[in-house]
Amino acid sequence: MTNWMRRKDIEPGNLASHHRLNRTLTWWHLIALGVGAIVGTGIYTLIGVGANLAGPGVLLSFVAAGAICACAALCYAEVATMIPASGSAYTYSYVVLGEILAWVVGWCLILEYSLVVSAVAVGWSGYAVGFLNSFGFELPLAMTAGPHAGGILNIPAIFIIACVAGLLILGTRESATVNAVLVVVKIVALLVFIAVAVPHFYMSNFEPFMPYGFAKHEVDGVQRGVMAAAAIIFFAYYGFDAISTAAEEAKNPERDLPIGIVGSMIACTILYICVAAAAVGSTTFTAFANSPEPLAMIMRGLGQGTAAAAVGAAAIIALPTVILAFLYGQSRIFFVMARDGLLPAGLATVNAKTGTPIRITALTGVIVAILAGLIPLDEIAALANAGTLAAFIAVAVCVLVMRRRDPARPRVFRTPAVWLIAPAAILGCLYLLWSLPSQTQVFFLIWNAIGLVGYIARSIFMKGTAPAV
Repeated sequence: MTNWMRRKDIEPGNLASHHRLNRTLTWWHLIALGVGAIVGTGIYTLIGVGANLAGPGVLLSFVAAGAICACAALCYAEVATMIPASGSAYTYSYVVLGEILAWVVGWCLILEYSLVVSAVAVGWSGYAVGFLNSFGFELPLAMTAGPHAGGILNIPAIFIIACVAGLLILGTRESATVNAVLVVVKIVALLVFIAVAVPHFYMSNFEPFMPYGFAKHEVDGVQRGVMAAAAIIFFAYYGFDAISTAAEEAKNPERDLPIGIVGSMIACTILYICVAAAAVGSTTFTAFANSPEPLAMIMRGLGQGTAAAAVGAAAIIALPTVILAFLYGQSRIFFVMARDGLLPAGLATVNAKTGTPIRITALTGVIVAILAGLIPLDEIAALANAGTLAAFIAVAVCVLVMRRRDPARPRVFRTPAVWLIAPAAILGCLYLLWSLPSQTQVFFLIWNAIGLVGYIARSIFMKGTAPAV
């Protein structure tokens, strides 16, 4: 008998009203949520980092990362419709693989979401401060940077997190609608970038195409190569998993979840490849490699100051939608972990008026605001990728296990060629994990060791006995 069959209590319909989320989202809300999470910091900033690691081959890096994410997205779509409960990869792992593996996956997701929200908030702060400076409003360094950068507290980063958390507390549908409007704005800005850059396109800018090779290897003290870049700009793709955290709030999850997950991945992959091709084709990659604002820099280099200003303004609008999607996802994962008893049960309470888990959303906002306001994240941002890759591997494993364990169970959406797609997702994610910087891999192992110690300690103090590991 499967964990799902034993754990009927986690089905939304069997939960008490104060533990049950309201179904208010449609498929277009979910696509917008996915695009809002995917299109943001990655394409607006990481294309410069990717170019520094891979040269013009960053175009291939986007293709490789997108292909691996697409395989994982197809696995997510099948599992999400079979287990339409909040919690994303954590819940799927709990149902299929058991509590201890679910804890590990949940711990990885906490790492992913916390770092993403905090890093994006810091990035938004940089854009916002620069925008204000251009109008003569200069804020003191003490208020706009953490201690690592010579300041005291990054107040703009904390401010934007507080705004987004407040929006989520007001209601899921309201925040999803605002998100959809902002998504349209930033997509239009990227289309403007492509339209302006294409007339300046020269094939000579793609030569040599892979100056640092394909696989990860050290060049001038930095680990470079097409796949080294793919392991970093993978950050630009994930976000579709935030859609699966909305399963309990979708009006028709069996239909809406696959549309939202697969639809957002297809749209973003096409957009990314077009933007990357336009960027590299219009400007020598060394001109914008490692720039904090590569798209705006390219526009200025082409003499398009107005377009550069528009792209920069769109980035200020775009980044809060990423914060919204990931803060939403993290609060729902915490919510479900609390509902399962792995975190204090009092956090798993839905407010009767707003239909949202106010306590856990507020707590999540406070945690990520502290990280954004005080802690340097640039050197360990790749840790977010490590946590996500681990979660993607777990979901692909869940698909294969359920196909073996319960092949007759109805599946509204079936992953095509599952015995090819799921292993491709697993092997691809493992390869990207290997392609991450060595320091990141060590930090990731330490993080999970801390998580396992915490799980064992919780089991001892809450149950009186150590868990069977």
